[in-house]
Amino acid sequence: MPGAAAAAAAAAAAAMLPAQEAAKLYHTNYVRNSRAIGVLWAIFTICFAIVNVVCFIQPYWIGDGVDTPQAGYFGLFHYCIGNGFSRELTCRGSFTDFSTLPSGAFKAASFFIGLSMMLIIACIICFTLFFFCNTATVYKICAWMQLTSAACLVLGCMIFPDGWDSEEVKRMCGEKTDKYTLGACSVRWAYILAIIGILDALILSFLAFVLGNRQDSLMAEELKAENKVLLSQYSLE
Repeated sequence: MPGAAAAAAAAAAAAMLPAQEAAKLYHTNYVRNSRAIGVLWAIFTICFAIVNVVCFIQPYWIGDGVDTPQAGYFGLFHYCIGNGFSRELTCRGSFTDFSTLPSGAFKAASFFIGLSMMLIIACIICFTLFFFCNTATVYKICAWMQLTSAACLVLGCMIFPDGWDSEEVKRMCGEKTDKYTLGACSVRWAYILAIIGILDALILSFLAFVLGNRQDSLMAEELKAENKVLLSQYSLE
């Protein structure tokens, strides 16, 4: 009888081996795919950070057109306007000196876009936590930072047009210029890039949340697999 029981247990263990191997193969592919998606997420996060820095620094948010009284262009905190008598532009504005900005709305927009830039840079620095902390936790931290960065970008893009009624903008774009109305001027590429950056940040934060939840489920599956192995070993004994 003991010999028959041992033989039956050995046969059951042999029957379980293909299932365990299949589960192990699935687990390996699952981990490999998650890592590949995570690498792509990290690369696109770095690309988004570059876009954010460019939007913050470049002064081409709005600019002159064919019928504008003066040539020039405006950014968040730096702008250049012609004097009407020559093609030379007079440039002003510095992020370190808010008094040089022609409108309170430009100051607020500069603050929020700058905060968005700092958050996404901090998110990239948090990549080092993958070597020391739980992977799922790091993904979720980065996801919240990216979501907050997107919110700051939204605020900056919404507040910026509120400053178009300033005297400096009217001098370049004409008297018909008002809040959220550009007159003879036009929106330039940096503003459009910032709007695209909002969508990018939202997608990246959603992906980071998904990756974080997948890591949690992966750890739960690993714990279940370990418990099954321990139970099977205990039953065989």
